[in-house]
Amino acid sequence: MSASAHPADTHDLIRVRGARANNLRNISLDLPKRRLTVFTGVSGSGKSSLVFHTIAAESQRMINETYSSFVQGFMATLARPDVDELQGLTTAIIVDQERMGANVRSTVGTVTDANAYLRALFSSLAQPHVGGPGAYSFNVPSVTAAGAMTVQKGAKALAKRTTFSRVGGMCPRCEGMGHISDVDLTELYDENLSLDEGPFTIPNYVPGGWFVKIFASSGFFPADRPIRSFTERQLHDFLYKEPTKVKIDGVNMTYEGLLPKIQKSMLSKDRDAMQPHVRAFVDRAVKFVTCPDCEGTRLAEHARSSQIDGVSIAEVTAWQITDLADWVETLRARRHGPTVAPLLTNLSALLSSFVQIGLGYLSLDRPSGTLSGGESQRTRMIRHLGSALTDVTYVFDEPTIGLHPHDIATMNQLLLALRDKGNTVLVVEHKPETITIADHVVDLGPRAGIQGGELQYEGDVAGLRASDTLTGRHLDRRVRLKDQVREASGVLEIRGADRHNLREVDVDIPLGVLTVVTGVAGSGKSSLIHASMPKEAGVIVVDQNAIRGSRRSNPATYTGLLDPIRKAFARACGVKPALFSNNSEGACPVCRGAGVIFTELGFMETVQTVCEECEGRRFRADVLEHTFGGRNIAEVLSLSVAEAQALFSAEGTRVPAAATLLGRMDDVGLGYLTIGQPLTTLSGGERQRLKLATHMGDEGGIYVLDEPTTGLHLADVDQLLGLLDRLVDAGKTVIVIEHHQAVMAHADHLIDLGPGAGTDGGRLVFEGSPAELVADASTLTGKHLKEYLGT
Repeated sequence: MSASAHPADTHDLIRVRGARANNLRNISLDLPKRRLTVFTGVSGSGKSSLVFHTIAAESQRMINETYSSFVQGFMATLARPDVDELQGLTTAIIVDQERMGANVRSTVGTVTDANAYLRALFSSLAQPHVGGPGAYSFNVPSVTAAGAMTVQKGAKALAKRTTFSRVGGMCPRCEGMGHISDVDLTELYDENLSLDEGPFTIPNYVPGGWFVKIFASSGFFPADRPIRSFTERQLHDFLYKEPTKVKIDGVNMTYEGLLPKIQKSMLSKDRDAMQPHVRAFVDRAVKFVTCPDCEGTRLAEHARSSQIDGVSIAEVTAWQITDLADWVETLRARRHGPTVAPLLTNLSALLSSFVQIGLGYLSLDRPSGTLSGGESQRTRMIRHLGSALTDVTYVFDEPTIGLHPHDIATMNQLLLALRDKGNTVLVVEHKPETITIADHVVDLGPRAGIQGGELQYEGDVAGLRASDTLTGRHLDRRVRLKDQVREASGVLEIRGADRHNLREVDVDIPLGVLTVVTGVAGSGKSSLIHASMPKEAGVIVVDQNAIRGSRRSNPATYTGLLDPIRKAFARACGVKPALFSNNSEGACPVCRGAGVIFTELGFMETVQTVCEECEGRRFRADVLEHTFGGRNIAEVLSLSVAEAQALFSAEGTRVPAAATLLGRMDDVGLGYLTIGQPLTTLSGGERQRLKLATHMGDEGGIYVLDEPTTGLHLADVDQLLGLLDRLVDAGKTVIVIEHHQAVMAHADHLIDLGPGAGTDGGRLVFEGSPAELVADASTLTGKHLKEYLGT
């Protein structure tokens, strides 16, 4: 291990001694402050454990301790990281890959200051004048407002109306949602049955259950007569009655009409967070349609009619940000007074940041929940670009995710700009373009999981190149173009693709080969492949979206691996397989198999503590007495994929079905994952590769992968290319949306979209072999691929 010289003054260092979080092996190192440090190593080597779970976590914990006891009572209790000593910490600002919350009221404009600036601008300049900034906000209720829900019962429509008192810009019909809910009452209950007979078809509304009992005992309608016989008043109370105190079995309870009740408990929730049976019910009973009053703009009529130069705030927030920035510049040129000029200057700077960071193709009305992990991270970064804060620690998790090579250079400049303002910048990264701009590099490894967690190298980039570490050996390695590309066995035709920004694109995707779709972020790649490709039964889409499942889910349950493992335990021990499931008979009775106790504290954050009964092992004590191959079920679930594969492939403990699944997980680069770790701890790239592993044995003929190199070390990209080759050689058609030049160089066929993003993209700018693209070198992709290859 090499080390660069550092000043002895602790004011210039973040000093780490004895870090042991997760797989870290007693790591000690000094990080220079006010410098750009990049952390490298394979996935699972310990980078995040050191940067996020040790340095950033302790900074956050120490900040929380500065608050009063009263304020701390509203915060989650943060445990001290497993480290002997941390000195020289400053305030840490974390900019990670977590997707923004899918709150339906949250947009790109609301999560930044852009909408606030625009509302103030329109309240100052727009005509007719309709009020202050709140009058242009779709989250502030209007003077009069009708409820957001219309209900369809055959040909008869029913609606509930409410009234608000504050003056705002919210559309009265949809309450600022942009859509209204059409609810089919026939999917909620059988009107031919009485409440006593259990008429509901809503999840959890079971006969004898508490929900049904409140309705049946409310006294607002007869419980022993069919719902279809209710009077108009009784039906209104059944469906719409506002919250009202009632006494049931001597207990004071709150009764509320059926529709507002399920609106709050189900329809207003994030669909992806719903349990599968609830999601199926909502999909069956509810149809969301564009609000006919505001046409999806979310705004009341007065806010839409108030305009600057003939355009409303609804129109400008729907524009591409690059176009909006140009419009703001035309307003600035008119030299407005001291009230408006600063607004325009600040708004212009903010919009310029969007463009500078490669998000100029977005619009401010874009729901934040639809942004990718990379887009979410860069949107958060915008908040800090113009910040006056200095001497803070910025922590980034792979900021180049989702970026074309053309955009990585811009991202690098932004990271350096934050450093040059006097800040410490810590970056977890795999891309060589960003590694090479570092002032300081920390390389962890040598491999992942229990084979990682060791300091391999610490020093400058030149030293990393000269080191014999895995990262050092691969830093300047380049994948060569194939000597010969595969011949297509046919084509998949796409004609007139016009989704989002696509401009009537016609393209033939070759079958039986590896096709890579390229172009800058926002050029139309995903629209072309995901939205425009014919939905055939043989198409298997593997993306980075969150995997559905509860906080009990793990790789073993998601892939089906747990089934052959449970059966193997059952055969070896002569008991039922259900004993070896923490979601069934074998579960610890105290934590019910979760391993932790969740304590709900009302409006405060839920507290999570390790179960004292099972000590986090999730199973009953008697279940843990049963062993297979010398290990109990909890010990098996704590094995890595590679360790479990060795166990279930060995003589005497061979379980072919389990070994096959584990082999596929290892093939996609997940050998370091613990098979029992919660799915919620997996990154986007890990989730995608786990999905791919589950589909490896499918009969489908077409695989679509969306940026599969996300989170992969340079050395692991070779393994991915080998996997893609094996899929194609097995007769599959593989289509990859990707920015990584190594994958482009390895392709049989390239489809390049552009030339730019948003309205500047959506065109087919090249299709052919990688060699032809390099020879042409007229597109951004072609230029960067040629530079990568050094030709």
